[in-house]
Amino acid sequence: MSARILDGKALAAEMRREIARAAAELAKQGITPGLGVLLVGDDPASRSYVKAKEKACAEAGIHSEEVRLPADASLEKILEIVRGFNRSSSVHGILVQLPLPDPAMETQVLSAIDPDKDVDGFHPVNVGRLLLGLPGFIPCTPHGIVKLLQKSGITVEGRHVVIVGRSNIVGRPLANILSSKGPLGNATVTICHTRTRNMAYFTRQAEILVAAAGRPRLITADMVSEGVVVVDVGVNRVEDPSSPRGYRLVGDVDFEEVRRKAAAISPVPGGVGPMTITMLLYNTVLAAARVNGLPDPFPG
Repeated sequence: MSARILDGKALAAEMRREIARAAAELAKQGITPGLGVLLVGDDPASRSYVKAKEKACAEAGIHSEEVRLPADASLEKILEIVRGFNRSSSVHGILVQLPLPDPAMETQVLSAIDPDKDVDGFHPVNVGRLLLGLPGFIPCTPHGIVKLLQKSGITVEGRHVVIVGRSNIVGRPLANILSSKGPLGNATVTICHTRTRNMAYFTRQAEILVAAAGRPRLITADMVSEGVVVVDVGVNRVEDPSSPRGYRLVGDVDFEEVRRKAAAISPVPGGVGPMTITMLLYNTVLAAARVNGLPDPFPG
């Protein structure tokens, strides 16, 4: 079996054109969607992610404002920046790049964001809205996964989805979306994690398997059934002396082996990653429309 590749890069490019058109329509009404970005510390990966997000914003017609703070910035200083973004009429969405140098601050910082500007969907209010099926912001990676499946013609309704990983950023919100009533859900969902006994027993039952554990090549060919749809969320650096960078990126799935059994599979890179940034742009334009009392720019 030759698996179909779920090309997140191509789909993201298509969606970004749609987002740019929506941003242009808002601009005609004097509204430029704005994203406030806070980067604390000088982590190279975080700097790279922020740079990619700001480049994507510029291409979509979204204004971005970046504030950088040193790694030893106090909680009060970080909260001061967040509150400033909350008050700013030119900022419709707020992104605090995670992880923070002090992870113990994260809950307080994310909770300080105005829920109506919480385009990452991490504020407790938006987590609750998602759980209850109320309008809010869906976290970008789970939303990107659902869109990748939906726009690839893969139906989740009535199917068994197994998610490997239970993080608050991916696993848990994705399980809520897929198991909820509505066009993005109605699946039967199983969550596996590091304490799951005999994980392969569950993963072999999956019609759709989402790997989001953060462990390189955790999912091997013997752990999946023939014809499964595989979404690989993992982005892991592994040493590679042949690479100019000394490493290469791999997912949580043994791609070359699993693709021989799968009906469809997302690659790393080029699968879920581009969709995550795209949904951040989507949420920012949506936030700009909502705060101005305008209709949803992305109906359906």
